[in-house]
Amino acid sequence: MATGRALAALANDYARARGVTVVIESVGGVDAARRIADGEPFDRVGLASEASEARAGAHHVDADSLITICESAIAVAVAPGRPLPKLQTADDVRRLIEAAPRVAYSTGPSGRFLLNLLAQWGIAESIAPRLVQAPPGVGVGTLLARGDADVGFQQASELVHVGGIGYAGELPAEIQLRTAFCGAVCTAGTNRANAMEPLAWFASSESAATLRNHGLIPIAARGSGKRSRRC
Repeated sequence: MATGRALAALANDYARARGVTVVIESVGGVDAARRIADGEPFDRVGLASEASEARAGAHHVDADSLITICESAIAVAVAPGRPLPKLQTADDVRRLIEAAPRVAYSTGPSGRFLLNLLAQWGIAESIAPRLVQAPPGVGVGTLLARGDADVGFQQASELVHVGGIGYAGELPAEIQLRTAFCGAVCTAGTNRANAMEPLAWFASSESAATLRNHGLIPIAARGSGKRSRRC
């Protein structure tokens, strides 16, 4: 879901630039990985790097096709009407979590990172009753917007454009984690010969501005738009 809006925009850009339509179906990463493993005939898939390499190891995607498209930083948002917190240091984030009545997190990499962070701080047990996990395919921003949580952590791209909530910004560098998102050609696809070209275009400098507009960090903009054997 972290790349859903961006990939939809990139598909539109690609259609205008190359005259070829790419249909994007966005679902939660857990669901996407399961559907690829079940052999649904998708031509290509975009997943976080860990999940991408797991699918490659199981031969559900072509390992030689793995290409890093972008990265995403973890960010913080608050429910409508709550003041925006300062996020200059790790202590700021810890105090925010300890004071929040309900803390939302995702099933993806950002959620696992938050749980590990709480454990490192020694507050996992005390915070556990106040944690609210977003179901697969449901954004943390949605929970905040409808009042089901007070503070939320998720990929910046999934929070920055959610209407009504307060986007507080990215975690400070000392506790930040960037997640790489990769594209790959699916082995069960029916159009494997042409499946790679859109992925390479998504990872190119031509797509950098669109990725940035959706809260993502383009790999091509760092001078590293080449395929990555380890996404």
